[in-house]
Amino acid sequence: MPERDVMLDANQRFAAAFDQGGLPAPPARHVAVLTCMDARLHPAKFLGLAIGDAHVIRNAGGRASDDAIRSLIISSSLLGTREYLVIHHTDCGMLTFTNAQLQQQLKQETGADASSIDFLPFSDLAESVRADVRTLRASPFIDKAIAISGFIYDVKTGRLQAVE
Repeated sequence: MPERDVMLDANQRFAAAFDQGGLPAPPARHVAVLTCMDARLHPAKFLGLAIGDAHVIRNAGGRASDDAIRSLIISSSLLGTREYLVIHHTDCGMLTFTNAQLQQQLKQETGADASSIDFLPFSDLAESVRADVRTLRASPFIDKAIAISGFIYDVKTGRLQAVE
């Protein structure tokens, strides 16, 4: 059976018992989390979040890309979040390549020029967290009163470590 069908079956079971359709759009805990799309990360579980508690924005590396910033601006300006958590993680695939390497690979595989795409890889995990926190704090569209903190999630232990 295709994974899509397995997931659709799971959704039917979920929907049959679903009783939270009345939750408001603003997150109950007034927080937004920016983290990686890595399948080993389950932010709701490792942060103790329930449905409706937080906005979770995920992308490759958990980077403060233009699109992530767009989502965070909407989260705070329109939906009342007052705190952001930036969470990167150990053993991240974004540590394993450079822009030039991936751009060249794509050129070879597809024939298309990817030189205009910044994939936002990094070589220093803690510095990538600090850089993304700085990027968010520097945005003229993000209220300076919003608390922004950075963390590294350890995929081996499940623990978060603060990055100053």
